[in-house]
Formats: sequence, C-alpha cells, structure tokens
Amino acid sequence: MPGTITPKRAAIALTCVVSLVVCCGLAYWQWERFSHAGGTFQNLGYVFQWPLFGLFPAFMVWRFRKLEASRRAEAADDSADETAGSTAEEPVNRPGGGSVAEPVEPVVTVEPVRAPAHHDEDDELAAYNRMLAELHARDQR
Repeated sequence: MPGTITPKRAAIALTCVVSLVVCCGLAYWQWERFSHAGGTFQNLGYVFQWPLFGLFPAFMVWRFRKLEASRRAEAADDSADETAGSTAEEPVNRPGGGSVAEPVEPVVTVEPVRAPAHHDEDDELAAYNRMLAELHARDQR
C-alpha cells in the first residue's frame, strides 16, 4: 500500500531523520574544531563527509524501493509473457490426428566427460576427477 503509514515505515523514516541530525551535529562539531587555531584540513574534510553519512540511510531506502519496483515490474512482464506465450505456441501433430498447441522445449544433451586415468595417476584421484568433471557437466546443463 503506497500511501499508508505503517510502524515499519515510521521507524525507517525516524532512523533516517535521526541519522541526518546526528551526522549534521558531528559536522558542526568538526567545523568548530576547524575554525579554531588548532584545526586542520582533515577537520574540514569531515565537515563535508558527515552530512553524506547522514544522507546514506535515506539513499538506501530510496534504492531499495527502486529495486523492489523494478522486480515487481519484471515479475509482471514475465507473467504477461507467459500468458501471451501460451496463445502463440506451435501446434504439435498427434498420432490420432489433429494438432494440439503445446510448448516446444529445446532438448539439451550433454555427454558426460570421461577423463582417462594416466598410468602414473592414482586410481582414487582419477575417480575423484571424473566425479568432478561429471558434476561440472551437470551444472553446465
């Protein structure tokens, strides 16, 4: 529900506001240290850095919402493609006559990799390497 305020949303907003206020307070503290006689340019760097730290939680909330919206749009596109794809399937001829629309799936066959055992190789090591090669071939499918 885009317009409702839930306790979770209120807690996230409060966290973002508190973060910004605390980090701006730290930036002010660094500015005071810089403006005094013993201040360095490192203090000035922190003056610019702390507000960015304070804005980071708000940026992350924005980014998460944007990613979630793109995931929802992608899911909606996928479901729309599935419904559109079911009407545009290729007809398959049946032995009894007539044709029925069924999805056509590609058949992938991968020959298992057989690594030959060298005469100087340990039989147990060769069996282990064959097992790894077969697992790799299965993952590639």
